[in-house]
Amino acid sequence: MQILETDRLILRRLVLTDLDDLFVLYSDPTLRQYFPEGTLTYDETREEVEWFLEGHPRHPELGLWATILKEGNQFIGRCGLLPWTIEERSEVEVAYMIAKEYWGQGLGTEAAQGILDYGFETLRLSRLVCMIDADNLASIQVATNIGMTFEKAAEDEKGPFLLYSRDKATL
Repeated sequence: MQILETDRLILRRLVLTDLDDLFVLYSDPTLRQYFPEGTLTYDETREEVEWFLEGHPRHPELGLWATILKEGNQFIGRCGLLPWTIEERSEVEVAYMIAKEYWGQGLGTEAAQGILDYGFETLRLSRLVCMIDADNLASIQVATNIGMTFEKAAEDEKGPFLLYSRDKATL
């Protein structure tokens, strides 16, 4: 099921046939260096695909979605909207991960902008955030490219992160 479309990308629900492509991303130490859990095994990747088949189990309108490059119909990442509780406040994160061979082409920003627009316009969310490792300069750049601003440094059970945010009112 297609969720949204941008100029160059289609974001759709994950399907079981995405497992091998997603595992390539999740087993890559460079791509996963800023994730507290690091790389994932094939079984862990399958669990995530199964978890998000119908959207997030508690919030089916949210989830991680296959990110497909229209040209060639190529799986190039997984992006989406994830629910979190940060310091006792419900938040929704704009999440993005693009395969490294597609870095530097603006695809991460394009995906994140599409997700932000979808969250505000279609889902009518009032606020979106990005939780970013302080050393992940590329993700910080994507967040600022879509109009998010640094809010604060925070920490949860997985470790420290920077919180970037944007309210719908700033559109």
